[in-house]
This record gives sequence, structure tokens and C-alpha cells, in this order.
Amino acid sequence: SKGIEGFNVSIGEYYRVPEREVAVVHRRGIDEEELPVVFFLSQRACVSPKVIVDMRLKHMSWMDITLHFGLKPEIYYVPVTMHNQPPYGKAYGYYRNHPRHTWKKMRFSDSDIVNQVNLRFLSNHYGYAPERIMRYRGEGRGFVTIDREVRREKKYHARNKTMNNYHHETYKVIKNHHNGKKNNHGVDWGPQTGPHREAQQPRGSRAPSY
Repeated sequence: SKGIEGFNVSIGEYYRVPEREVAVVHRRGIDEEELPVVFFLSQRACVSPKVIVDMRLKHMSWMDITLHFGLKPEIYYVPVTMHNQPPYGKAYGYYRNHPRHTWKKMRFSDSDIVNQVNLRFLSNHYGYAPERIMRYRGEGRGFVTIDREVRREKKYHARNKTMNNYHHETYKVIKNHHNGKKNNHGVDWGPQTGPHREAQQPRGSRAPSY
């Protein structure tokens, strides 16, 4: 569908991998919303996405894969100003109620990790407030849908900004043009010569010869 194709493009752009590679991972059996997790862990662990996919297809949890590479659960933390928005309440409840040095003891579910990674991916990719992504997710929207809607919103604002800049520049050109005309009024051009001036000599007088 166009939705998942657009999502693949966004993943490819953010994680700097070819879109076809994202599509291959999806075809191997990784759920669309778990695709960002594959590339996130691949980059954090410095291994090929294929390695992550193979482990996932052996029914390892995302938490087990994380720990397998010596990565700490706190890599999934995204700073936000709201902490009780479902489905993020559990993770952020732990962040809020435990000192940071204890975060390495956290054990996230697959859905917790999928939600955290997609939150980071979409908010960073589009420069979008993570709290708004959390709110959309809390309304029951899937990440493929959120990606499509945020991308459309960003394009709309970019187009309006371009048009506003165009109108502003056009207004400046027109204003400067009119100001130039006004500045030409009452200008003392000094003595002028030429056929048109000779024609204006009083009758009976002759232009001096040199």
C-alpha cells in the first residue's frame, strides 16, 4: 500500500539506508511498525540489519536482542514533557520514579520498545514535538498512519511558507518600484541640450554657435 511505501521511504531517509533494504526486511516477516527497531538496533549494535532480523525471527524479544549486544534499556529514552499518555505511561512512569543509574535494570515489553523507537524516529525525522506523536498514538493511530499525516502536514506548511515568502518578495519589489518613481519627482536634471531643447527656444532667438 502507499502508506507502508511512504513509511519505508521515511525509515530509509532517517536511518540512511536504501528504501529497497527496508522493503526486504519487511518481506522477511518483520511487522511494519517494528521496522524502525531493526535499523535502530542495527546502528546501535554496529551490525547488519540482517543479523537483527535473524535474531527476531528466532522469536527473541526486542529486550533480549538489546541485552545480547550489551546495550542498555535507557537507549530507548526520549525526553518529553508529558509522562502519563497511554501507551507510554508505564515506561515514563519508570523513568520518572527511578534514578537514572537504575534504568539499566528496566525490562521493556516488545510493544514498549516499538512505541519508544517510533517516537524517536518520527519526532526527530520531522522535527515534530514527541508529545504530539504520543497524543496521536494514544488516540489509537498506527505509526504508518501518523507518518503519512505528519508528512502531509509538513508539506502543507512548507508550501504555505514558500508562497508567503514569494508574496512578501513580490510586495517588496513593487514597493521599491513605486518608491523609485516617487523619488524621481522634482529632480533637478540640470541644463540639458538636444533637439527637444532647441525646439523650445523663444521665437526670434538663435541658439549660440560654438
